[in-house]
Formats: sequence, C-alpha cells, structure tokens
Amino acid sequence: MNYKTYILALMVSFAALLPASAGAQSQCGIENKAFKANEFLTYDLYFNWKFVWVKVGSASMSTVVSTYNGTPCYRTSLTTRGNNKLDNFFVMRDTLLSYCSVRNLSPIYFRKGALEGKRYYVDELWYTYPAGRSKVKMHRIESSGQHRWQEREYNDCIFDMMSIFLRARNFDAATINKGDIIPMPITDAKRPSNSWLKYRGKENFKIEGSNQKFRCLVFSFIEREDNKDTELIRFYVTDDLNHIPVRLDLNLSFGSAKVFLKGYQGVRSPMTSKLN
Repeated sequence: MNYKTYILALMVSFAALLPASAGAQSQCGIENKAFKANEFLTYDLYFNWKFVWVKVGSASMSTVVSTYNGTPCYRTSLTTRGNNKLDNFFVMRDTLLSYCSVRNLSPIYFRKGALEGKRYYVDELWYTYPAGRSKVKMHRIESSGQHRWQEREYNDCIFDMMSIFLRARNFDAATINKGDIIPMPITDAKRPSNSWLKYRGKENFKIEGSNQKFRCLVFSFIEREDNKDTELIRFYVTDDLNHIPVRLDLNLSFGSAKVFLKGYQGVRSPMTSKLN
C-alpha cells in the first residue's frame, strides 16, 4: 500500500448507505448534520522506525462555503506534508480539493495534486447527473506530462475520496451492527476501486501524548486485488454526530504508520464522545 491509500483512509472514515431517490443528484446527496463551514482538523503522522514511533509528517483539512460554476458548495481541502525524516523513505506532498453541493453534498468537482515518491500527477473529476445517472468526466496528468481523458456513466452513485468522506460523516451509526460490510463506491481519474469497510464495534481510545480520550467506532478498510482481500487500514472515528477520525493504523509497503488527531476547531456538534 502506498501513501495514496493513507489519504484515502483519512478521507473515507466510513461509508454511508445510499438513500433511494428519483434523480441521480438527489440520490447521491444526503442531508448534512455532521459539519459546518469553517471546520478545521489537524493530524500527526508517525512511522515505526526500528521499533520506535517517530513523527514523520502532518495533515490538515478545512471546510468553507464557496461556489463552483454558480452552485453553492462546501469547498474542502486536504494538505499533507512529510518531514525530512519521511523524505528519506517516501516523499509526500499532496493537496486535495473538493466541491460538494451545500444543498445535499452531491459531488461537483474534485482535484488531487500529488507528489508521491518521485512521481507527481494530477487527477480531476467533474460530475453531472443526466437522466437519473451519474456521469464523471475524468482527467489525469501523468508524471510524464501526458494528459489522459475519459468519461464514464454509472447507474448508481460514484464518489471520490473527499466527497465520500463528507457524505459518510452523516450516516446513522445506529443502523449498523458489528461485522457489517459497507460498500465504498469510489473512483479516481483512472478507475473505480474494489474496496469496502467492515464495522468492528466500539472502543475507547486515548491519543498518544495527550489527555484526550474518545469513545470511537472502529472500521477496517479492505481492498481486493488479484482475488485477495487485504486489510489496509484500521481506523477510529468519534462516536458522536461529528464522526471525526481520531486514529488510523496503516499497513504500508515500507512499514507501519499511525495517524493521530492533533486538533480540531469549528465542529458543528458537541464532542460527546470525549471521555473524562
């Protein structure tokens, strides 16, 4: 698993079940009860180096109100930066940008610019909803500079790693049971992923180096490749209306990593999952 999967894990905290509706854009939308404009989250990234956990990077995410082609949207951006310690193994400088409708969080536009290792590439997605379907225009700029374009249509909803995160934060945790499998309909500018989530129940978690302790919902992110199912990430999200990821355990191609919530501000609802 490369760093792309870490970003995916951070964004895709857990997947919501798609509500039935007459039109694709309505079907791919959901009522937002989890966050509001001007929410800011920050994270620390740690890598296991010779049995010692070393801080090797950080990530920050912000959500504000904006417009895209005249449509009122939540503009959500995520930036990740590895420090000099991680650069010795794997350089990462990623910036992700998403526009989702304020009305119902249906995705409108997505962009990812990523420097991962020695490779820099750009993904862009544009969403439309003709005749009750989901249509995605895809653009990738390869590290070689080559531009690749394609369009795909889906009978069901399709999301990117940012829009599914915003949607997923609004699902009702009371509707799932331990052991449930939840599909993740996600694509980049190349192809959809064959992946899903498994709900593992609730646990309490104390953030390393902090007095903050949270009651969490625990999920596994599982991917199928070459007919083999692999748990890539196990993560913990707050068991309250905000559904904020507070911990991720990652199995990387070059070792093990952990991600911990560092700070949050502008959350919509009280952090009732926080324990004394």
